Amino acid sequence: MTDVPITDLRPLLAVLVSFVAAFFIVASHRFPNVREGWTIAAAVAKFAIVTSMLPAVLGGAVFETSLGAFLPGGIEFVLRADALGMLFAFLASGLWIVTSFYSIGYMRGNDEINQTRYFAAFAVSLSATMGIAFAGNLVTIFVFYEILSIATYPLVAHDETPKARSAGRKYLAYTMFGGGVLVLAGTALVYLIAGNVDFTAGGIQELANADPGLAMLAFFLLAIGFGVKAGIMPLHQWLPEAMVAPTPVSGLLHAVAVVKSGAFGVSRVVLDVFGPELVFDLSLPFGFSAGLVLSTIGAVTLTAASIIAMRKDHLKQRLAYSTVSQLSYIILGLGLFGWYGLVGALLHIPAHAFMKLTLFFCAGNLHVSTHTDYISEMAGIGKRMPLTMGAFTVAALGMAGIPLLAGFVSKYYMLIGGVQMGAELTPVAYYLVGALLLSGVLNIAYFWPVIYTAFFEAEDDHDAKPLVDFRLGGERRSTLAVTDGGRAGDDTDGGERDDDDTGDGDDETDDDAIVESAETDVEPTTADASEDVEVPDDSDIPDAELDDLPTDEEGVVRPDFNTSERDFSEPAERVDTGDYAVDQKPSDADVPFGVGRADDSDVDDADDDRGIDGAHDHSSEGAHDEHVDDDHDGHDHHGGPPPGGWEHITGLDALRGRESTWFTLGPILTAMSLAVLLGVIPYEMGFLELIELIVDTRLPEEAMRP
Repeated sequence: MTDVPITDLRPLLAVLVSFVAAFFIVASHRFPNVREGWTIAAAVAKFAIVTSMLPAVLGGAVFETSLGAFLPGGIEFVLRADALGMLFAFLASGLWIVTSFYSIGYMRGNDEINQTRYFAAFAVSLSATMGIAFAGNLVTIFVFYEILSIATYPLVAHDETPKARSAGRKYLAYTMFGGGVLVLAGTALVYLIAGNVDFTAGGIQELANADPGLAMLAFFLLAIGFGVKAGIMPLHQWLPEAMVAPTPVSGLLHAVAVVKSGAFGVSRVVLDVFGPELVFDLSLPFGFSAGLVLSTIGAVTLTAASIIAMRKDHLKQRLAYSTVSQLSYIILGLGLFGWYGLVGALLHIPAHAFMKLTLFFCAGNLHVSTHTDYISEMAGIGKRMPLTMGAFTVAALGMAGIPLLAGFVSKYYMLIGGVQMGAELTPVAYYLVGALLLSGVLNIAYFWPVIYTAFFEAEDDHDAKPLVDFRLGGERRSTLAVTDGGRAGDDTDGGERDDDDTGDGDDETDDDAIVESAETDVEPTTADASEDVEVPDDSDIPDAELDDLPTDEEGVVRPDFNTSERDFSEPAERVDTGDYAVDQKPSDADVPFGVGRADDSDVDDADDDRGIDGAHDHSSEGAHDEHVDDDHDGHDHHGGPPPGGWEHITGLDALRGRESTWFTLGPILTAMSLAVLLGVIPYEMGFLELIELIVDTRLPEEAMRP
C-alpha cells in the first residue's frame, strides 16, 4: 500500500457533483424532463469519478483532498479515498443511477407532489453519503453524518401528512440528536485520550496504550452512535416509521445511504479507529470482549427483528424489520476477530444493498400498478406481476442465504469466521454461529408466505396466514372485490381491516355485527308493506351539517359578513360547503418548493388521502378502475384483486411493457441481476477483491488468515 496519499481533487469532486446538480434541479422545476436529466447526468458523473479511482485503489493507492485545518489541534477537514471508503462510495454511486431511473417511473406513475424537492433532496443526500465514504477522520465523518440526517428529512416527511411529519421528527430525534450526539461525544473522548482522530488502517496506536476503561467508553459511544442509523435494537424505532416515505426513499434509507452509512461508520470505528485486535482485547466480565458484546447486540437484533417481521402484514413494514435484521449481520461480523468474519461482514454491505433494493423496488411497483400493499391481499398477484414477483422471489432467496446468490457468500464467510473463532479463541462465538443459522430459518419464515401467497393461492380461496395478523388457525376467505367495493364474504365494513397504519392491527370478525346486519337486511313483510307510510320529502329533512349555516334569500349557503358582533381578535369563521375543489391534484409545476396549483383542466377528482406509499388515486390496467389509497389510519384501503380476479399477464407480455413501465421494471431486474452476479462472480465484480485488501491491511500479521 502507498504510504503517502496522492493529492487529488476527485474525492472532493465526487462529493460536490450531486450537490451542484441540486441547484440545477431546482432551477429546472418548470421542465420535469430537464430536471430529471440533471439527476441522471449527476448520477452518471459521480459514478464515473468514483470508478476512475478504483484501479489505483485496488493497487494500494490512497487519494486525498485536504481543505486545511479548521479546528484547534490540527484537525483537518480531509477527504480520503482508501479501500474501505471506495467500497461504500462505489456501491452508493452505482446504485444511485439505478434508483434515479426508478424514481422517475415511481414519482410520475404515482403522481407524487413536490417532485422537484424530492430530486433535489435526493442529490444532496448522495453528496453527504460520498462525504461519509471519503471522510478522513472522525470530525469529517460527523459533519457529513449530520448533513445526511438533515438532507433526508424532507424525503421521509415527503407526503406532508401528520404521519409523515411525525416520522420525520422521530427520524431526526434518533439519528441527529441521538446518534449524532453520541458520535460527537465519542470523537471528543478519542481526541482527549489519543490526541488524534484520523482514520488509520489497523487503528490509532495511542488508543492501545490508553486507559482501558476510557477506551471502552469511547468505543461504545461511537459504535452505538453510528449503530442508531444501522437500526440496532432498541434504537431502531425510527426505521419502520420512516416507511411512510415513498418507496424510492425507502430504497435509499434501507439499501444505499442512511442505514449503510451507520454500518459503514461502525466499520470505520472497528477497523480504522480502534483496530480489530484492540476491539477483541478490550475485556469485559464473563469472558466477553468489546467485539463480542458488539456481536451479541447484533445477534439479538437480527433474531428479534426477524420474529417481528413475521407478524407484519404490510409488505414495506415487513421489509423494514427485515432490514433491521440484515444490517445486524454486518454488526455481528465486525465483532468476529478473524479474516473470515470481517470479510463476510464487509461483503454483506453490497450483498444486502442489491437484494434489499430489489425487494423495495418490487413493493413500490406493486403499489403503483395495483395499489396493493398488504400481503393478505396478494393472493394470485404473481400472474398479474410475473416479472416483479419473480425478482422478489430471487432477492428473498438471497436474503435467506440460498447458494449462488449474494446473501449466501457473505453469510458463508461469517459462519466460517464464527466457527474458527469459537474453536481457537472463545466458545462464546459458537452462540453467534447459532444466531446466524436461526436467522436464516426465520428469513424463510417471513419471506415464504409472500411468495406462496403470490404464486400458489387463488383470489377466491385465500388463507390469511395465522403468523400475520389474524386469529390462530388462519382465516380462509376470498380477497376478490365485490360490486360494493368490499371483499366477497367479508362483513359489513366492506372487507377492510380495522388495523393501524402499519398493517398490524387485529382482523377478527365481529360476529355480533354480522348477526345484527343480517337482521336489519330482512325483507319487510306483506303486512308492513301494505301500511300507508308517509315518506318525507328530501326538503323536509333537516341537514345536520348545513342546518345552522347562514343562507341568502335563495337558500344558498353564504358566509355571514355581518361584523357588528364579531371579535376581530379571533379568526373569521370558516364556511366549507363542500362544493369547492381546491388543489385536489397538486403539483409542483409552478414553484420549486411547496405545493403549486395545476390548471383547471388538469384538476381531477382525486382523494388526497395517502397510504404508506403516498399515492393519489390512480387507474392501472388489470386493477380497479378507481383506487383510493388508505389514509394513515388504515381506513378506505382498496388494494387487492379487482372483481373477477387478477388479469393474467404472460412473461412475454410483461417484457413488452404490459406489467408496468420500464422505468420501474428495468431497475428491478438490474438490482436483481447484481445480486445474482455477486453470488456467482464476486471477484470479477471487484467487491471481494476490494474487501480482501481492506481486511489484509487491518489485521495484524499473526491473526487468523486462510
